[in-house]
Amino acid sequence: MANTNQKTVRRKKRHRRIRATVSGTADKPRLSVYRSNQHMYAQLINDEKGETLAAASSLELGLDEPLMKAAKSVGEKISERGQEVGIKKVVFDRGGYNYTGRIETLADAARANGLTF
Repeated sequence: MANTNQKTVRRKKRHRRIRATVSGTADKPRLSVYRSNQHMYAQLINDEKGETLAAASSLELGLDEPLMKAAKSVGEKISERGQEVGIKKVVFDRGGYNYTGRIETLADAARANGLTF
């Protein structure tokens, strides 16, 4: 149990460092990613106004797929929803997670469907 707490504390510390430099605007919102053990969540956020422009999650999509396929589906969906709102360019906020596995899969799927990082 103590090891899990230490991992979470280290991730949150990394996330604070990232958020000190990464900020979303109306022209270039922040693509924020959260990963739980079972689901993936992504949001396009305008930090100037403090509003969420678009969101997608594997929970909302009702995906009962393996985790990597769910991450790809969420990346595709957030890209589609961003384009519906008129968003082409984003700043990627990996949330303190390493850029590998599900985080990388989600980012690659979003790029493949039209978002530019």
